Amino acid sequence: MFVKAIAAFIALALTTTAMPLSAQNARPRLPVPSAPKGKPKLIVVVSVDQFSADLFDEYRATYNDGLARLARGAVFPSGFQSHAATETCPGHSTITTGYRPAHTGIIANNWTDQAALRADKSVYCAEDETVPGSTSDNYTVSDKHLKVPTLGERMKIADPRTRVVSVAGKDRAAVMMGGHKVDEIWWWGGKTFVSYAGRATPAVVTRANAAIGALIARPQAALPVPANCLSKDKAIAIGAGKSVGTGHFERAAGDAKGFRASPAFDASVFALAAGLVQDMKLGQGPQTDIITVGASATDYVGHTYGTEGAEMCLQQGELDRSLGGFLDVLDATGVDYEVVLTADHGGNDLPEREIGAGMAEAQRVDVALAPAVMGKAIAAKLGIAGPTLFGDIPNGDIWLSTALTPAQRKAVLAEAIARYKALPQVHSVLTAAQIAATPMPSGPPENWTVPQKARASFDPTRSGDLLVFLKPRVTPIPDPTKGYVATHGSPWNYDRRVPILFWRAGMTGFDHAGGIETVDIAPTLAHTIGLPLPGVDGKCLDLTRGGAVCR
Repeated sequence: MFVKAIAAFIALALTTTAMPLSAQNARPRLPVPSAPKGKPKLIVVVSVDQFSADLFDEYRATYNDGLARLARGAVFPSGFQSHAATETCPGHSTITTGYRPAHTGIIANNWTDQAALRADKSVYCAEDETVPGSTSDNYTVSDKHLKVPTLGERMKIADPRTRVVSVAGKDRAAVMMGGHKVDEIWWWGGKTFVSYAGRATPAVVTRANAAIGALIARPQAALPVPANCLSKDKAIAIGAGKSVGTGHFERAAGDAKGFRASPAFDASVFALAAGLVQDMKLGQGPQTDIITVGASATDYVGHTYGTEGAEMCLQQGELDRSLGGFLDVLDATGVDYEVVLTADHGGNDLPEREIGAGMAEAQRVDVALAPAVMGKAIAAKLGIAGPTLFGDIPNGDIWLSTALTPAQRKAVLAEAIARYKALPQVHSVLTAAQIAATPMPSGPPENWTVPQKARASFDPTRSGDLLVFLKPRVTPIPDPTKGYVATHGSPWNYDRRVPILFWRAGMTGFDHAGGIETVDIAPTLAHTIGLPLPGVDGKCLDLTRGGAVCR
């Protein structure tokens, strides 16, 4: 069985990365089940972290396996994570809930809570910050900050026999898509897949961890570059004698961080997901089950190497193949399943490569925009002791110190607005009051204004007192030599646009050009199993009529 050969599956994924596309096509294909009727027995939700609509458009013609199959279904090539907070946690909170971050409460990966009873006032979206001794970097994973139920939770309420399973490369992806009532939830903990404390470890997880551990313990040679990636195989200088773009996933023995930013990471996630489907016999009972899968390698590759290099090209080919192997396992079960694939956000390439491609607007952020730096300057001018601003280099929230008097608060806010607006890299400066007064947006998300995008991810109990957005192509990483080289998080469409692909055996495929939202996924899936989903932000899409709204 597949679960008994996880190590072989991962090794196969690695050795075939370098094969030309014609050789990859030679892999035997299992027959796809005939067109089903009625409700699917298994819902499969796949999120590919940082899988932008731009990447899907660029590589669609090269896919020949799992992504190629899904691209023959109901394809929305220009879907939207419609909100401004285009980070991993907010994006994942929309996919299976049907709600925007304004209602899920997940307004960022981290936010500032000055009332938190610990020295570290930064709160991680998927943690319980009340655990003694915890910090936002050393935390206990929790679902407590997600304010709404997921589709799996609603399915379990409607039919307690429903099994809800969530597997991901990141804890926040597993938690935000799985929700509060999960039968199995597993995420990568740095060296093995882990779960909440006190949960029993299924045999399939033990086997997977052993196989992956053995894989990480071995060195990985640089992967040969296939023909379709050769044009991208160029070193990009990033300063201080450093460059990115020629490593091709070469990894030393024991390098777990390098493993995470490689195609093998996604292969491992899909392998474990497939093993749980088999061991738990998902979809083989009288009820409909659901599994959510968070494939995180594309995001780590994008951050580490950028979105337009040879590494991303290699990653796209292997993502396609790993997904294909996962779908083959689902086919072999004989279960009638429905799958949807999307992303939590898009991404932007490193500015050094963009500048070389003629994008004059591409640049790295000035450290003067950092709230700590800005706050010190404001405090010095106004004669205020102590910090005045909290937050990170902005593409979003900044908090005013709660220790300020009302008069100081008014003065600091006015000074911060004036200073940020005067900086040439800043596009918009909005106060919490301005955003709260903005009606919740509606209509095509591609037409929303910046205040409307901000409103879609604004929670008055968690969001900042001030939201500062950088201009397009300004990367909020000042020094690429100290960590990641590229990122996301802006309100611009390269970070908001994501593909949304629905597939079920026998469905009539189509492409729908108009923009929809990721919040439309949950009500659409709920409709296929006859589960009402009232009150959500999303709408149900009729997948038989070219993307029209369900009636």
